[in-house]
Amino acid sequence: MTVASNVKQCLASLKGAKETLSNLALKSSDEQAKRTFHESMLEVEEIISDLQKRIGHLEFEEPQYKGK
Repeated sequence: MTVASNVKQCLASLKGAKETLSNLALKSSDEQAKRTFHESMLEVEEIISDLQKRIGHLEFEEPQYKGK
């Protein structure tokens, strides 16, 4: 598996984790838990953004990885 494939797989996993954290924040009745889930979701969003930039960089450097 290539580095680009690994990064894209990681990105997909993080998007799933973000959705799970979002759902937990919405469904939780404990205010502290809601805040914790929401803050964690925001952290994951930042990481997702960084990985998307990295994927763009990888695809620019190695065009054969684009869209895979």
